[in-house]
Amino acid sequence: VQLQAFGGGLVQAGGFLKLSCAVSGLTFNSASVAWFRQAPGKDREFVAAIRRSGGSTYYGDSVKGRFTISRDNAKKTVHLQMNSLKPEDTAIYYCAASTRVILSNLYNPNAFGYWGQGTLVTVSS
Repeated sequence: VQLQAFGGGLVQAGGFLKLSCAVSGLTFNSASVAWFRQAPGKDREFVAAIRRSGGSTYYGDSVKGRFTISRDNAKKTVHLQMNSLKPEDTAIYYCAASTRVILSNLYNPNAFGYWGQGTLVTVSS
């Protein structure tokens, strides 16, 4: 199983970026996919998730209304559109996948068995 995250970069506050996570090696339609982020000296934080069945979406409180997660089942890719970026959004962003995670554990990084390598997002003030 491989997850490849890309799309990070440097952007000014108020700007936008779109991250993508390409998934291979597992039945994509059966996988829930999430984005987590980790800033220096901080714990890994839940950002957003999209479930396998029905594609329901969930967001961390700090990104609600600014970020949108979506999936393209044909391309086996999950996107994270990030708008109105703030300096506090600066972090390494990781995508993660699981075919077993239940709804109550979507926010828990330990519930995901497959991880991408991370992509750095830097938001300047």
